[in-house]
Amino acid sequence: MLKNVAAVLLNGVHPFELGVVCEVFGIDRSDEGLPPYDFAVVSAEGPQLATHVGGLTVSTPYGLERLAEADLIAIPAGSDYVTRDFPPALLDALVGAVDRGTRVLSVCTGVFALGAAGLLDGRRCTVHWMHADELAVRNPRAIIEPDVLYVDEDPVITSAGTAAGIDACLHIVRKEQGPEVANRIARRMVVPPHRDGGQAQYIERPLPRSQCDTVGEVLVWMEQHLDQDVTVEQLAELAHMSPRTFARRFQQETGTTPYRWILRQRVLLAQRLLEATDETVDAIAGRTGFGNAAALRHQFVRAVGTTPNAYRRTFRGTEAA
Repeated sequence: MLKNVAAVLLNGVHPFELGVVCEVFGIDRSDEGLPPYDFAVVSAEGPQLATHVGGLTVSTPYGLERLAEADLIAIPAGSDYVTRDFPPALLDALVGAVDRGTRVLSVCTGVFALGAAGLLDGRRCTVHWMHADELAVRNPRAIIEPDVLYVDEDPVITSAGTAAGIDACLHIVRKEQGPEVANRIARRMVVPPHRDGGQAQYIERPLPRSQCDTVGEVLVWMEQHLDQDVTVEQLAELAHMSPRTFARRFQQETGTTPYRWILRQRVLLAQRLLEATDETVDAIAGRTGFGNAAALRHQFVRAVGTTPNAYRRTFRGTEAA
């Protein structure tokens, strides 16, 4: 059970990435019926640490000994973590924590500390795409996925830059305490309740920017009619365009095709229904436009990497599945 969380800091820590961990785990929301965490900020380099923001420092009374109590150890990003040497005591503490079953989470360049401790060897992991090549050089035995939001190789969870840390933190909450708790925390933070780890970090080839949003109303309509089969011709008519123009505008403004966009939305809706309802997989397949359980299962495995029933077991337990 996730109760005790520690965030490990070194000199040069990025306040935003630290803030991500503090926002999810460091705020007591028990008055709202949410489970509190025993949270601490831990220093690996003395009681006062410099951040990468000029003049801003962080003070904490906790040293590495505090990690022995933690169920989850988070390592936020830092400005020179890509090239620096990490304190041997920190690396030993991380290895010992994983050996006893503690989860470790990195946000962006915090992953370099995990690599220095040897915790990435033979494991899938990610980092902000700008640092993926250097991570590969420093960790040749790691399996790096440079274009995803986060990777869960329990007990090692790694996330990409900045906001992807929020996704990874909420993912851990969902695994341990269920979707309702994670969704309520996300609602308080005014962020999407669930972006799966396999979602792309960025569009590799930037698309031309249109002067205005010309397919926005069509997107709303598509999301409200996921259970229906639609064609590009029908969507183009809604947008008052020719099919060819609509397809081009859609690609420019969403970075994908209408088919891929609606397929992704159907899978996301299926995930929400598997988490929050007792509907059968057949019923969910009908509501999401897949038609039957076999088609849903095929697309779900391709997108999420697991079956609908296995996904439901993860978030709701064996009895619900």
